Amino acid sequence: MKNKEELIDDLLDLAFAEDVGDGDHTTLSTIPADARGKQRLIVKEEGVLAGVDIARKVFEKFDPELKMTVYIEDGARVKPGDIAFEVEGSVRSLLQTERTMLNIMQRMSGIATMTARYQDRLAGLKTKVLDTRKTTPGMRLLEKEAVKIGGGANHRIGLFDMILIKDNHVDFAGGITQAVTSAKEYCQSTGRNLKIEVEVRNTQEIDEALAAGVDRIMLDNFTPERTREAVARIAGRTEIESSGGITLDTLRAYGECGVDYISVGALTHSVKGLDMSFKAC
Repeated sequence: MKNKEELIDDLLDLAFAEDVGDGDHTTLSTIPADARGKQRLIVKEEGVLAGVDIARKVFEKFDPELKMTVYIEDGARVKPGDIAFEVEGSVRSLLQTERTMLNIMQRMSGIATMTARYQDRLAGLKTKVLDTRKTTPGMRLLEKEAVKIGGGANHRIGLFDMILIKDNHVDFAGGITQAVTSAKEYCQSTGRNLKIEVEVRNTQEIDEALAAGVDRIMLDNFTPERTREAVARIAGRTEIESSGGITLDTLRAYGECGVDYISVGALTHSVKGLDMSFKAC
């Protein structure tokens, strides 16, 4: 299995392949090979900056001689007119890396901004907002990193780093007890130390999950009223997560019920990129 750095390297290879292809013929035909210049990343919208470290990888991978000077780091709150960084070197390299860098920076900054908005709504509570697997194929690691930069937390990276027994698993396995028992036996037989979370739909399933001994219970599509009752029932015996159609407007009500986590797919699946531009200076 590839590590994080290898996966990001693969993503950049794909990004350059689909954008530059066999050459940026506009740039190659209009810009002399020895032309030197400088461009700066200008923020055009209020939000949270994310992707600076990945932008550095973009430039280094395409042309190691590009020199990047960073003025604002990942996680900073930014406003229109802020200069995040400047990059100096071959004009051809600057023009050919511009769109790949901007696509990543705008996407990650949009996610970080959205996450910060959600987490700010939970100010004063113990509850953390979580991401989901509803990510752009190939960009999951970057999008989940953006969630962390925005103040949220990662749920799981993929299907491999946690056992999450959802309703379909429960139904196919014959019940929560059977599913959890099988999961524990699987972990023991394969030498894996994976946390086990179970999605529940009612009080009976809560009791069954508690009896089976799980690390976290996910309250799926519970109302705030039902969530408060469930939290009282679980009473600190395991972690509690709320999930299912929770919006920015309803988020606080769930947090005030005392859940540990609230997972929100909207952090990544329908976010708007933060407006910015890369201009010559």
